[in-house]
Amino acid sequence: MFVRSVQDLDDTDRDIRTPNWRSKRIVLAKEGVGFSVHETTLYAGTVNDFWYANHIEAVFVVEGEGELLDKETGTTYELRPGSLYLLDKHDHHQLRPRTDMRTVCVFNPPVTGREVHDENGVYPLLVEKPEMEEKSA
Repeated sequence: MFVRSVQDLDDTDRDIRTPNWRSKRIVLAKEGVGFSVHETTLYAGTVNDFWYANHIEAVFVVEGEGELLDKETGTTYELRPGSLYLLDKHDHHQLRPRTDMRTVCVFNPPVTGREVHDENGVYPLLVEKPEMEEKSA
């Protein structure tokens, strides 16, 4: 068991910042639990194109408002606190936050924290062995 606060991740290698968003990687592949959990804030007025070809992602909106565009169907969904979307078909999508939008994201398979979006918004599939904690006798 462990307890980790997102504030403890500020300015560490688990605190990833780009011009459009900031993501704090709370649980990563090295924890060995089969998924990763991130707190991601998308900045107001940005346009974010993503396509997780190698991952399934669930996103829960905690704060803020915006739109989610399914780039394959053209369908737009309104997002607000309490909304959840699931990218269960590796969907090409675009996020357009109207206000800063704080989300909690879960990835399967888990990300390592070293992934960088490519020109298509895809994370590569990186594999990392879980860290094994030493057990005291």
